Amino acid sequence: MGLVERHEQLAQLDRLISAAAEQRGQVAVVESAGPNGKTELLDHAVARAEGRGFRVLRAVGARSERVLGMGVVRQLFHGAGVPGEAGELIDDVVALERDGSVTEPGARTVELYDRLSRVLLGLAGPGRPLVVAVDDVHHADAASLRCLLHLARRIGPVPVLLLCAGDTGVAGELPLFDGELQRLSYARRITVGPLGPDGVRDVLVRRLGAERAESVLPEMVRVSGGNALLLTALVEDYAVSGGVRPQGYGLAFVGHLERGDATALAVVRALAVLGREGTAAELGELAGGAAGDVSGALYALNASGLLDDGWFRTEVARLAVLGALPRTERDRLQVEAARLLHQRGAAVTRVAAHLVEAQTAPGPWAVDALREAAEHALLADRRTTAVACLELAHRFCDDEAGRTAVLARLAHAEWLGNPSSAVRHLGALAGAASAGRLGRTERLALVRRLLWHGRTEEAGRTLQRLRGAARVPQPGQSTELPDFEHWLAWTYPALAKENRPQAAVDGGPHPGLPGLPGLPGRSGPLLQATGLLADALTRGRPQAVAGQAERVLGDLLRSRADDWSEEAVLTALSVLTAAGRPADAVAWCDRLTARDVHRLPPALRAFVAAAKAEAALRLGDLATALEQARMALVLVPPKAWGTAVGLPLGSLVLAATRTGAFDEVARWLAQSVPEQMVDSRYGLTYLYARGHHQLATGHSHAALADFLACGERMRVWGLDVPGLPAWRAGAGEAWLRLGNADQARKLAYAQLGRPDSAGPYARALALRLMAASGPAKRRPQLLAEALELFEECGDQYEQARVLAELSQAHHAVGDSRRARMLFRRARHMAQLCGAAPLCEELLSGGEGAGDGDGGVGGGAAGSGGPASVAVPGEAGLTESERRVAALAVRGYTNREIAGKLYVTPSTVEQHLTRTYRKLGIKQRKELPAGLGAAVAA
Repeated sequence: MGLVERHEQLAQLDRLISAAAEQRGQVAVVESAGPNGKTELLDHAVARAEGRGFRVLRAVGARSERVLGMGVVRQLFHGAGVPGEAGELIDDVVALERDGSVTEPGARTVELYDRLSRVLLGLAGPGRPLVVAVDDVHHADAASLRCLLHLARRIGPVPVLLLCAGDTGVAGELPLFDGELQRLSYARRITVGPLGPDGVRDVLVRRLGAERAESVLPEMVRVSGGNALLLTALVEDYAVSGGVRPQGYGLAFVGHLERGDATALAVVRALAVLGREGTAAELGELAGGAAGDVSGALYALNASGLLDDGWFRTEVARLAVLGALPRTERDRLQVEAARLLHQRGAAVTRVAAHLVEAQTAPGPWAVDALREAAEHALLADRRTTAVACLELAHRFCDDEAGRTAVLARLAHAEWLGNPSSAVRHLGALAGAASAGRLGRTERLALVRRLLWHGRTEEAGRTLQRLRGAARVPQPGQSTELPDFEHWLAWTYPALAKENRPQAAVDGGPHPGLPGLPGLPGRSGPLLQATGLLADALTRGRPQAVAGQAERVLGDLLRSRADDWSEEAVLTALSVLTAAGRPADAVAWCDRLTARDVHRLPPALRAFVAAAKAEAALRLGDLATALEQARMALVLVPPKAWGTAVGLPLGSLVLAATRTGAFDEVARWLAQSVPEQMVDSRYGLTYLYARGHHQLATGHSHAALADFLACGERMRVWGLDVPGLPAWRAGAGEAWLRLGNADQARKLAYAQLGRPDSAGPYARALALRLMAASGPAKRRPQLLAEALELFEECGDQYEQARVLAELSQAHHAVGDSRRARMLFRRARHMAQLCGAAPLCEELLSGGEGAGDGDGGVGGGAAGSGGPASVAVPGEAGLTESERRVAALAVRGYTNREIAGKLYVTPSTVEQHLTRTYRKLGIKQRKELPAGLGAAVAA
């Protein structure tokens, strides 16, 4: 409906007013689906009538006055100021109604109605027209409606206009009222419908102006549904806040409902509680009405613009309906909805949602529904929902064993979001474990969490009880504890030292992982997978299970809510890195997070980021390592990482050290870490990284202490295997810095003599250390082999270091041409991996700079700064000549030097010619290597 139709309705009312003024009684029924403009039309007619000298009597029907009887008529007579006779007549009618006589009117009742009508008609006469206006006539009591019918039948020759406004979707107290009025020849019906888009536009143009009206028109049409009352509230909302407000639109929506039919109000409340998934049958049962009544109410609500296809036009409306209910009534409806859905076999997620809203679980059926819904929520990565369900189930579970099981799942759900959130439950779970109320699987998960948070003594006591129970053989005994021991031996070896289980295999391939082709397991799928992979790492055989590790990663998304999901993914990625496949580990990390990173819980995403940082370091991709380590510490704060903080923190410290971010490293190292961290493999990563930082900042003794501490722990634990830090290479470098090449050489030979030295990475590190600590003539051969091995591993950073040392080695034996070529390759590789300190050392040290004994422990390849070298004849060079000569020493061509210094190539040639003459040399390759270092210093 547009304004044209509305203007026609107003004109029709004007004609009725004119007819009544001419001594011709008129009756008008203004109807709409809900208060959809009917009140506005009524107000307009009353105002026009008053302007033409009409006396006005007004009343409003109200459900609350039905029990009193004659409420509308009382209002009319009260407004007319009629003497007490009318009041006595009304009291007589009410008395008859209480006797039941009004239900079937008799002569006495009709007489009373006639007398009341004559009193009202007596208020009108020639020159004194009268308007009787009744709004919300559908709420009027039956006695008042009969009285209005008697009045309507008698106003034909009297200047009276009877205006009744009602809601077509609401059944009144007197079903025949509308029909009886329509039988009168002077009665007119005016139907008011929702405004169409043109009508809404006209209203908006008047209120907001043409330009703003067009910008908000689509939203206004959608949210108001053309309902005049809601549109008015919306316009005010947009004027105040620029959007829909609960204080405006929300209150108008609720007020609209409360003026309507009781059935419609109950249906809307049921709809707000049940949600969009509620069926007509469910709505009817919750609202206390028949399905037919529900369908009729929904039809009327759609027609009035309150609903759109049986649902709220905006969430503000739904929340306003719920907010208008008293808390006790709202909770009652939520519980009844949960019970109804449970009885109908609805999804437990729907049942649990209502229980959580009501914050109660009335009976075992409700607790069971909450527990099951929590598992569904965990699988769907809705951890907040899972936690809410489990907290409620824990509060209302009467069974002690059930409460403990719920608490264990609650700790796991909170752990997935932030491991520190689960700390508050560990004490209660440890007590339950001591009392025997916690299952084996839950106790193993508890031990892992206690170890994570550094509560080693509690973990040890729980573990000892598990081990004691396992000593008594039982048929079909679970493999959970042996699988757990394998993981413990790899991750917390100090606790597992005396309890390492037999190897899963000694010669052949590993058995299949759970859910994968191979031997079936009797523990949880991911725990068994973690145990098998950890056992392979512990025994230095990661290559044997690399394929199985990839299958575990491929199944991760389906089992990401498992207690062991984080450890499984971390162990699988560690296997790939230790097996010499860090690029595959990085690719798997990308694959796990590329499709939908938010499908993984924060703790699991943090583990993936930490593992990716570790793998990126093995590739020399320092930027990625730094980025992922930082991300891991954002997803899970450092304090929440517990004893595992050494994993991301160690990668961050090492990557930042190699990129030259020393200030950042200092800030991270200044933070406290759990004392128990050093008793885990994560502590090894931390000590190794801190040792390299000490080495890079000139603290060689402190660096050596960290590297030797790493080695001592690995020796005691029996874990000197690939996948853990190469402590001998770090310690050897520290010994070289301290001037003890013999100790460095011993470490190199020790590394080469180990079984795992056949791996390219470990062998390359040992060869590089041997070259640095051995005779100069053997260095080119050893470093060339190390370079090939690092190229095979794909480690760009180590390639850059070996190239720099190889350049020095060739320079030391007089092969300057090859030294320059290797220098340029080293510089390019260092720039490629972002190793800023190494780049600076190369640029300051020049091609093969050093004393001939450099290598790992000094010069361009080391971590210290360059030494200043005196160059004979340098004092005679001008500043420009020194700059050109320094760049020439570093391997730049004349054109490159010209570009850097913003001069022409001929100018560069002139400077070099004068430099040769002053230094007494004839060509570029004779330029002293120390010239570049002297200038840089």
